[in-house]
Amino acid sequence: MKVIAFFPAAVQFTRSLWRIGQTVLGIIFRHPITGTSIIPILPDGRIVLIRRRDDGLWALPGGMVDWGEDIPNTVRRELMEETGLELVKINRLVGVYSAPDRDPRIHSICVVVEADVHGTMEIKDTLEVMEIQAFSPSVLPSGQMSHDHTRQLQDYFNGLTTLA
Repeated sequence: MKVIAFFPAAVQFTRSLWRIGQTVLGIIFRHPITGTSIIPILPDGRIVLIRRRDDGLWALPGGMVDWGEDIPNTVRRELMEETGLELVKINRLVGVYSAPDRDPRIHSICVVVEADVHGTMEIKDTLEVMEIQAFSPSVLPSGQMSHDHTRQLQDYFNGLTTLA
């Protein structure tokens, strides 16, 4: 029974090592890493945000594109890993954000999409996410969000498709 309990932790540890390895490769080869941010919309119109463990700030769910993976599959995977929610459909491209200082860890290019989602919110990746919550668009948390997610949400609410 202990072996079965150990397996999910081993898988999570391996994924974390892979993400660290991707970041190191990006630094070595001096090329930006591609990632996604998702603006997840529940059937009742609320937006799902996560509180990141590394900086304690609210953020959009998302993450790095794995080798051999496309953006839609990254959106589906990251959404499930960080929120437990399932992707219904990607509605629109909100923008592509590439400023070298947008992510304090590394130069990354972020593809931001709005997506309809459903299911039960549950943190699957406890190493990255400490809290998950759905907010009415008119009552989002105040203050700065992690990375450049405040700008991403502003562009979304303004109906923009941003290349920055």
